[in-house]
Amino acid sequence: MSGVSIQNLNRIFEKEGGAPTVALEEITLDIEDEEFVCLVGPSGCGKTTLLRIIAGLDTATGGSVSIDGEQITGPDPRRGMVFQEYSLFPWRNVMDNIAFGLEMKGMDHASRMHIASEYLELVGLEQFRDAFPFELSGGMRQRVAIARALANNPDVLLMDEPFGALDAQTRNDMQQELLEIWEKTKKTVIFVTHSVDEAVYLADRIVVLSPRPGRICENIAVDLPRPRVRTSVDFAELRRHVLSLLQQCQVRR
Repeated sequence: MSGVSIQNLNRIFEKEGGAPTVALEEITLDIEDEEFVCLVGPSGCGKTTLLRIIAGLDTATGGSVSIDGEQITGPDPRRGMVFQEYSLFPWRNVMDNIAFGLEMKGMDHASRMHIASEYLELVGLEQFRDAFPFELSGGMRQRVAIARALANNPDVLLMDEPFGALDAQTRNDMQQELLEIWEKTKKTVIFVTHSVDEAVYLADRIVVLSPRPGRICENIAVDLPRPRVRTSVDFAELRRHVLSLLQQCQVRR
């Protein structure tokens, strides 16, 4: 089970000698098992902060986050994180990067190489198993980062603008590859993005956050069938709707 429950969550950053910054305010959100949820909102609205709290890398000032009823109190391999920066170890080859988390768990070499091979195949990089990060393109590095996160078999995959640094075509390709991986692995995915187009293409549900302090303005179910066609009328209408909501959220403040 990997349902995520966020209840009345607040995050305030205190500043010595200055006014505190309220990053998130009264966030309440339930995410179902195997659901693909995208968080969108303007820069500084707290999207990444919320993701880091779910990951256990940051602590809420108030409220709670739980997965399958268990309160989150710190990092846990049951929650995998993929960052915009590829975060690969430059001195490790592809296989050793993917297997890193398994090594930290104390798994023997043969077992972790077997698991790493499975996820290397899943992301389509079998021929690059011995390559180092500097030998890979940006899209390939991010596929390695996704494989590394999945190798730990997390309940929830947290993704912080993972395709933001890629060119447009590679970004579109990676979105499609991510959906294929998601359909195979059935993970719960929480995905932060600035791109409304990306959110409409990927998500079962889009959560729109307001400018700081981040509050939930709208929670939008995406009923478009998959695979989605970016040039379709329904896709364009939903994209316009989300963009309009983002503008309205700024006006409401």
